[in-house]
Amino acid sequence: MQPPPSARDILVLAQIVDLVRAGAAMTRPELEAATGLGRTVVNERLREGVELGVLAEVDAVPSGHRRGRPSRSVRFRTEAGLLLSAALGAVSLHAAVTDLAGNELARDFRDINVQDGPEAVLGAVHEVFGELVRRAGRTVPVWGVAVGVPGPVDVASGRTVAPPSMPGWDDYDVRSWFQCRWEAPVWVDNEVNLMALGEWERGVPRERRDLLYVKVATGIGSGLVTNGRLHRGDSGAAGDIGHVRVTDDRSARCRCGKIGCLEAVASGWALMRTLSKHAKSGESPLLAERLARRGRITAEDIGLATAAGDEVARSAVASSARLTGRTIAGVVNFANPGTLVLGGGVIRYSPLFFEEFRSAVLDGTIELAARNLTIRTASLNFAEGTIGGALLAAHNLFRPSALQIWLGAGTPVGSALCLQTAA
Repeated sequence: MQPPPSARDILVLAQIVDLVRAGAAMTRPELEAATGLGRTVVNERLREGVELGVLAEVDAVPSGHRRGRPSRSVRFRTEAGLLLSAALGAVSLHAAVTDLAGNELARDFRDINVQDGPEAVLGAVHEVFGELVRRAGRTVPVWGVAVGVPGPVDVASGRTVAPPSMPGWDDYDVRSWFQCRWEAPVWVDNEVNLMALGEWERGVPRERRDLLYVKVATGIGSGLVTNGRLHRGDSGAAGDIGHVRVTDDRSARCRCGKIGCLEAVASGWALMRTLSKHAKSGESPLLAERLARRGRITAEDIGLATAAGDEVARSAVASSARLTGRTIAGVVNFANPGTLVLGGGVIRYSPLFFEEFRSAVLDGTIELAARNLTIRTASLNFAEGTIGGALLAAHNLFRPSALQIWLGAGTPVGSALCLQTAA
């Protein structure tokens, strides 16, 4: 039996795994050139990588005009483990299981209500995760878990911090809840941050410019990716655009308890509150009929009414879109993203919200910030949050400093505390 790799060997192997995983070097000659190491050292580290189960050799590749034996290429074993990812909205749960490259193996969607409290909601997520692992049909272990929640998160601890519309969640240790059930490292973030990361990495078109993602659903939030990295601010509160004050109207009381927040007058929650009043008064016959049938107005009802030309619904949606767009224009002027993405349930309403939103953003944006700005809707069929979560977990598992922590064991399972602390 070969002795385990030394700390120095692991350092070199981590560099090699990083190069192979990124596609920067796939053959022995390429690895020798990229690392400056000799053939013997590269061969030894590759042997260790294969024995540990993180690398695999594949068929020889043509050597072009070079003489001699073709070089066998090396690949990272994305099938060695699974990643679990969940994006929680106020009333929605998107979950997925992926391979180690973030490629989806199975996904699911469920209606939830975060106001039911963390035990009930996280229990539902755990149940979905179990079903997805079974559907994926792979017997390999879970290597990482990522969870996005619709409120502020202390990323370092994995705890929610005074989420305004999530009673019972303040200072809740979401990370530990999942870690003790899956025995894998867990990362917790705001769900819109995960959506922004997913769109930046896998969205269409793949522009790779600084990206601002705006989610308008039950609530309103945003996430910013700059130079490929999430911008969380000093304490993790960056992007909470929904609680920017946009009016002094005392009747515009937000769920956070303050007056005049954007979310209080322009979110899906605010639209349903406003249009429910119009439905009760009979000003909107279509919505009145829906209210009578179900006892409440839903986002789907608003979408149907808007698409059907209901003037009351169209006026309310357009007003919400313009106010949101004017607010976001200030963020565009400040952050100067190259791409602005509108996502969330609001894009299901009709093209009206996006059209009014886009117009208001451009009206309020200075010429230089607007010159090369792309404004589009989300492109990943509401999977951007789970995609972003899987990519966040993969980044935290496979960056060179993290590889040095667990690579000698061949798996990150058992190294959760060290990996989470180092993130």
